[in-house]
Amino acid sequence: GADLGQREYMANCASCHGANGKGQGPNVEFLKKSPPDLTTLAKNNGGILPAARLYESIDGSKDVAGHGTRDMPTWGFDYRVKAAEYYMDVPYNPEVYVRGKILSLIEYINRIQVK
Repeated sequence: GADLGQREYMANCASCHGANGKGQGPNVEFLKKSPPDLTTLAKNNGGILPAARLYESIDGSKDVAGHGTRDMPTWGFDYRVKAAEYYMDVPYNPEVYVRGKILSLIEYINRIQVK
């Protein structure tokens, strides 16, 4: 079946974070700061994926303390725009759409963690 998280990752994250998540995507040379290695997030956090911090980082609707200026695109905003274009005149809840996208990404990132 369709791996939604992986598809989302490859479409939106791999260009900077790399197809393998290690931070060596083709756009790295254009970035001011190197993107983090996403495969070691759990390892560097006592073996537990920092899901809430990751969620806030991806959504970007509130600045994550300690991140300073935002170098990563605010995908939450991007997804809200996409939801509006996708649903047009159909009543929908943009937050549910956004949450689904972000959670599928987090689930995928969880699967690529190194032990």
